[in-house]
Amino acid sequence: MSASPLPHPPVEQREFAFTDRDFRRVCQMIRNRAGIALAPGKRDMVYGRLSRRLRALGLAKFSQYLDMLESDPDSDEWQSFTNALTTNLTAFFREPHHFEHLQTQLRQLDSGRGTIRLWSCAASTGEEPYSMAITACEAFGSLTPPVRILATDIDTQVLATASRGIYPLERIAGLDDGLRRRYFQRGTGPNEGRCRAHPALQALVEFRPLNLLEERYDVGGTFAAIFCRNVMIYFDKPTQRAILSRLVRHMEPDGLLYTGHSENYLHAADLIQPCGRTLYRRNPRAVAG
Repeated sequence: MSASPLPHPPVEQREFAFTDRDFRRVCQMIRNRAGIALAPGKRDMVYGRLSRRLRALGLAKFSQYLDMLESDPDSDEWQSFTNALTTNLTAFFREPHHFEHLQTQLRQLDSGRGTIRLWSCAASTGEEPYSMAITACEAFGSLTPPVRILATDIDTQVLATASRGIYPLERIAGLDDGLRRRYFQRGTGPNEGRCRAHPALQALVEFRPLNLLEERYDVGGTFAAIFCRNVMIYFDKPTQRAILSRLVRHMEPDGLLYTGHSENYLHAADLIQPCGRTLYRRNPRAVAG
């Protein structure tokens, strides 16, 4: 006689009702709003992050929350919804070869050209744009290099963190002693264990919210270099192409695009062409303007 199958362990009772249909609705809503494609394996992540919004609003189930959002496309809650589902993984000098290359490029640019504009278009909590600012200071040997950095992100909460420029000391533990001393101020007293980006760095960076799905980017002209790293992986190929076509319009003729290590743009060779490791230039045939 065969043994009886073991019963399945009881399913953990969740605080909020979250059905398959709810998850499909979330996936469609964040895709429409921010272009982000959520994989089926992200269901628990979605539940965990959006549950906080249900608690804050006193709602009992996800369907109520999603109905509320869909009933008012202009609701401020859409920003909280987007913020909750945006992944923000970053570090100072992440993919260091990019910053080594940028430093060389900045040194080669004509000093008489005026202000050099750089753009970090998925700035998250600020580590990337501040790394760009440090790179500029090192390239020109000055705390006031002829460089201005625009730092944008769809998530307003992380931009608020970035603009403050305050981090736990462990965030800068991987930097060499010289960079830590020159560009960060250690907290004392109640701020023990934290550091602040040097005011000179903060003066080089402008933080501003921007959704890469917007039809036009209000960024005021072109840039010598754009960092768009580890964000395109959340978009499908048609969305990537649409974003690249807009980024190209804001690249100088010899401008550079720095991308994430897992991002490949062979499908957009008419817009950008590889010129190094996760590095691209604008295709001369690409329309700018």
